[in-house]
Amino acid sequence: MKEAIGILTAPVEATPKLAPATFGGISLRPEILRAIHRLGWDEPTPIQRQSIPIMGSGKDMIGQAETGSGKTGAYGIPIIERLDPGSRTLQALILVPTRELAVQVAEDLQVLARERQLRVVALFGGHSIVRQIDALRRHPHIAVATPGRLLDHLQRGTVRLGSVTVAVLDEADRMLDMGFLPDVSKILSQTPASRQTALFSATIPPEIRTIAEQRMRTPTWVRLAAALPTVDSIEQFYLEVAEQDKVKALRRLLRNDDISSGLVFRRTRFRVDRLARTLGQDGSIGVIHGGLREGARLQALRAFAEKRTRLLIATNVASRGLDLSAISHVINFDIPEDVETYIHRVGRTARAGRAGTAITFVSQYDIEMFDQLRKRFGETLKRHPLNVYA
Repeated sequence: MKEAIGILTAPVEATPKLAPATFGGISLRPEILRAIHRLGWDEPTPIQRQSIPIMGSGKDMIGQAETGSGKTGAYGIPIIERLDPGSRTLQALILVPTRELAVQVAEDLQVLARERQLRVVALFGGHSIVRQIDALRRHPHIAVATPGRLLDHLQRGTVRLGSVTVAVLDEADRMLDMGFLPDVSKILSQTPASRQTALFSATIPPEIRTIAEQRMRTPTWVRLAAALPTVDSIEQFYLEVAEQDKVKALRRLLRNDDISSGLVFRRTRFRVDRLARTLGQDGSIGVIHGGLREGARLQALRAFAEKRTRLLIATNVASRGLDLSAISHVINFDIPEDVETYIHRVGRTARAGRAGTAITFVSQYDIEMFDQLRKRFGETLKRHPLNVYA
């Protein structure tokens, strides 16, 4: 996208024929309906159908849906419907975790915003900040930004957020995985308290719930459950171990259990890296999280698939879409934040007719979540025979 680091705007195109009267029954401005038609969006996705009216009403909302569910339209359509093209102020802020997503979101918003004469700017690292400063001088209405680059602009005084009326956190769990939540909090603190806030995420870990509690006003929840894998054929164990003894327990498992290929889950990239450093002397360890470049990610996956590494330590977010069919064990080093996440994690073993084992560490801080797992799985979730303290 040649204009990705500048103002995104284009001449108004001729009105296409046969533009729909509504978007799946949702009434919108004719200009936006034409833009939706141009994008080829014939019917709203489930997240769009539920989110557009909520955001259009000005309420805060939390949308829980997988990547690829149409979230950009879910927040982009109502934002562009409501913004004032006559104002020379920045009115909407979209925070995203990566430059790639910033480009993708900005391109879609450009098409949606074109006929309303709203200007979009994309702010992300790896490109000339001078060109971005020049674009900001042209008074964009919408900014799509990664947290690090936006903080850079704020420190330089090249952007101000005092006129923002709506802020969106897109793929919030990836921002958590990449360590951006403190930056997100700093950024939101510079926007008006009266703003509308929307948060979209595939999972809602406790850290994201905290941000929602601190920065949102009684948000409306929209939850779209993804199809859950079947876990009936998986041997499920729990292992009671003090938080400070989890590394010891993992090393014992690696010595005593037949773990030929283990996928170990931690909650954040920092915890992934710390565990990998701790186990580094044991060798045969790979990591995968949102802070890795694509090349490093593919290299780690290839080494694991080819059995050159025995363990792959991963975050929830980075593990999405992994096509690894021969995982013998899933180990929840950090207990999952909810039952759905647990099912998605352990469902990565026992694929293609193979046997599979899931082991969940339960520390003194995990009792509430463990009780939920016991209620859901009952006797299927068995105590592991390993005695860490023997």
